[in-house]
Amino acid sequence: MSIHLVYDQAERRNIVLTAERRQHILATLRSDGKVLASQLSQAFGVSEDTIRRDLRELADAGLLQRVHGGALPRSPADASYIARQSQAPSAKAAIACAAVQLVRAGQVIILDGGTTTLQVAQQLPVDLQATIITNSPPIAIALADHPEVEVIVIGGRLYKHSLVTIGAATIAALGMIHADICMLGVCSLHPQIGISVPQFEEAHVKRAMIAGAAEVVALASAEKLGTVAPYLVGPLADLTHLVTEHALPDELLAAYRDQGVTIIRG
Repeated sequence: MSIHLVYDQAERRNIVLTAERRQHILATLRSDGKVLASQLSQAFGVSEDTIRRDLRELADAGLLQRVHGGALPRSPADASYIARQSQAPSAKAAIACAAVQLVRAGQVIILDGGTTTLQVAQQLPVDLQATIITNSPPIAIALADHPEVEVIVIGGRLYKHSLVTIGAATIAALGMIHADICMLGVCSLHPQIGISVPQFEEAHVKRAMIAGAAEVVALASAEKLGTVAPYLVGPLADLTHLVTEHALPDELLAAYRDQGVTIIRG
């Protein structure tokens, strides 16, 4: 047997072992909600450098989010606004229906951008009297048919991926508002990490929305819970309410409830 053939066989075995190891990492992430590099290193009998390389390449493929010492599930919200409109539409409609019950006549409401918050706008009572402030052009258009709703559109640079305005002008305008309630579109929500998003400037805009509201309601379908994105908005304690799917088990939501967040099921 030639040296080249032996080398090729060894290389193929290494590729198979690497693929199996990475599939196991993803399976553990799905079952446990996190992976630690030190534990994976011991389990597979490989160096932590090897595990870090696995995690880096899986992160580059969009399959997880690296954090210090390991990895957590990645948010599905990296998809474009158009693509997200077709994700879990019935769950989002039910969440929006539950969220609308928190709205009261006469309120000043911040309605964040997003496909679930768009559903909230579409489900608001036609005779509602309120002031709604939004950085989302689609939401502003949806509210045009509500004769008693005063719509204030926050300007700024249009972030085309999510169809929201962002930037210094957006943040400055939000800093002038004291709203009764903020309906926050959530990309990722994790009990320990908190609220996070895939885009840096959007994180600053959501922080300004949270700071300007007496109550902050996160709207999150099941696939967003327990996930993280690269840019932190704030801790879980920033929220007063979490509106999510009806069918989620109590044990999954306990970590959120234990931190003082009121859970509402759609």
